[in-house]
Amino acid sequence: MRRTILGFLLSGLVGIAYTAASVAQKGPAAPDYPTKPIRIIVPQSPGASTDITARLVAQGLNEAFRQPVIVDNRPGSSGIAGTELVARAAPDGYTLMVVASSFSINPALGRKLPYDSIRDFTTVTQLSKFPNMLAAHPSAPVKTLQDVIALAKAKPGQLTYASAGLATGTHMTAELLKYMTGIDLLHVPYKGGGPAMTAAMGGQTQLIVATSVGLLTHVRAGKLRAIAVTSAKRSAAAPDIPTFAESGVPGYEHEPWNGMFGPAGIPKPVLAKVNAEVARILRSPEVRKVFERDGADVVGSTPEQFGAVLKAEIVKWTKVAKAAGIKAE
Repeated sequence: MRRTILGFLLSGLVGIAYTAASVAQKGPAAPDYPTKPIRIIVPQSPGASTDITARLVAQGLNEAFRQPVIVDNRPGSSGIAGTELVARAAPDGYTLMVVASSFSINPALGRKLPYDSIRDFTTVTQLSKFPNMLAAHPSAPVKTLQDVIALAKAKPGQLTYASAGLATGTHMTAELLKYMTGIDLLHVPYKGGGPAMTAAMGGQTQLIVATSVGLLTHVRAGKLRAIAVTSAKRSAAAPDIPTFAESGVPGYEHEPWNGMFGPAGIPKPVLAKVNAEVARILRSPEVRKVFERDGADVVGSTPEQFGAVLKAEIVKWTKVAKAAGIKAE
């Protein structure tokens, strides 16, 4: 997904942005905003999916608003330092943030955060969502999720899986499966998705949980065997891979997301204008095609819809973390 979206950016998005601007002019009266540059903070490193998504949106907003829209990467501290900057910023719409769904996991881990994940932020819109995937090394004696569950019950704690690290979204994906089925899997955390992928392909673990975007290339090359995806419906990029729910775990649903936030208290007219412009950019057939080609879906929700998603996610991960005894390091 990283290469395709980056390539798309390089090839140009000006036409899409001008379309967004022309549509905006036909809409209801908006406040005199913006009149100066907008900063979008990304609490991750350049090249991360959140960073690329933020730059895609920033370019469209730049043309639509006729003001510079600057992406400001603030990695480190599990994204907490950059996120705190947004929580403390003036609520005028000139400081925004694009983050991943780990934002909803952090408060579930008992970590002392320098902000309240709900009270100190304005939800602007959910930008995209995509499933995680459970896959196996070709030598592993499992082909379906029911095989995994049966083997885990027969040999508790002996079936190993790789993740991108402790308390990451991929780790919590497996913990949710354990929570819902009562099985015991042995977690092998790595320092990032890349090392986890290398380990799984090398047979150092029998299973791996990762994003479908990251796994599909290796599945198609025969280096890993897809078991199931975590979304409520099958991925358009891999319609032959079943979901967890249809594989015998009814009610299982987890789709990591990228979302846009701002400080708490952004004026409603400003919030409505930003939300509308971002939604128009995301609805562009060209943008939608780029995301869907890699197994991601664009969303473009209302602030209220995104707020409901955030609250439900925090409740869910708090239950899972408590049941598994997972705490932030």
